[in-house]
Amino acid sequence: MHYFDYLSVEETETLFHLAPAPFCNRSEKELLSHAIGAALYMPATRPTIAQDLSTGKHKGLTSVVIDLEDAVGDLKVEEAEASLVSQIHSLDAWAKEGTIDSESLPLIFIRIRTSEQAERILEQLGCAVVRLTGLVFPKFEARTGERYLKILRDYNQSRPSESPLLYGMPILESAEVIYAETRRQTLLGIKALLDRYREYILNVRIGATDFSSLFGLRRKPDMTIYDIGVIRDCVSDIVNLFGRADSGYVISGPVWEYFKSDRVLKPQLRETPFQETAGPEGLRLRMQYINKYVDGLIHEVELDKENGIIGKTIIHPTHICPVQAMYTVTHEEYMDASHILSSSGGEIGVVKSGYANKMNEIKPHLNWARRIMIRSEIYGVLNENQNFTALLVR
Repeated sequence: MHYFDYLSVEETETLFHLAPAPFCNRSEKELLSHAIGAALYMPATRPTIAQDLSTGKHKGLTSVVIDLEDAVGDLKVEEAEASLVSQIHSLDAWAKEGTIDSESLPLIFIRIRTSEQAERILEQLGCAVVRLTGLVFPKFEARTGERYLKILRDYNQSRPSESPLLYGMPILESAEVIYAETRRQTLLGIKALLDRYREYILNVRIGATDFSSLFGLRRKPDMTIYDIGVIRDCVSDIVNLFGRADSGYVISGPVWEYFKSDRVLKPQLRETPFQETAGPEGLRLRMQYINKYVDGLIHEVELDKENGIIGKTIIHPTHICPVQAMYTVTHEEYMDASHILSSSGGEIGVVKSGYANKMNEIKPHLNWARRIMIRSEIYGVLNENQNFTALLVR
């Protein structure tokens, strides 16, 4: 599996200076943690999960979270568990038969409700657990989170050596995390706990919908999550503690909830990028995105990236391509990062960029350059004079 695998060889050569590299749930942890990208949530009660994932129903899908928590009614939990186990067993059987290529499957995660449910699901899946990449832990806190992580550690330590690791992705979304009087100690406690189990932590995710609920808030489709002050401040503290270049985790951004709504404010997508890469077809696509509020999503992903966040929870298949396209690395970014890394031997302190439009300071920009190179391997590097919109019209 690799990003944008629906493109033809000719399209890939036209668009990419460096094409995205392949990966699967057996890939190295650092690559996987950055590769989650647009994670599509599916309720565990959905009866066609195995069929949808094995046939590539959703164009470009590379990671999916099968939800046993908020997407499942309290009276349907037992039914949802049985359905999920059946679906994963079907994928496992098809992979063993050779009916499907297991390495072409998206990364599969299960969002669970309780530690007891996690144990139950792992036991019922048995050998079929190898089709999973990890478990998602909602409303994660230090006082309850260790039980989740012990289950994860025990599974990994007892798994057959040829089986892939099973990772955890805690979601920070509880009242203690966002309330001002408890935030600092809560985040420090969570960080200390995760550090003890770091080898099994793939991603730290932010649950802004639950945060907003605690204040009776919900962002409008004209706004980004960063426009809600109380949420922005909390996200800032999470990035400050968990996103440090020398010891940080990969942090994934909050869900975008809209796929159609009424507009109040002006559109947030400029015409030029769409027109330059695709002409009239690009302008038509721009209007489609504006009408479905994808322009707000694109704006929020851009702000996610600027704040050191990569990856996003999505709830609609139409969000897959826009989010993934935004994570591609531009030719200019790649050239800057390459020049910085190649000049980091200590002889040069600053160098003019290859595009001759900025100064690259070697030491201050070195961590940025390293992150760009990781992203470039996963999402690819666009050719000169190409931008993310070129991927949206394919």
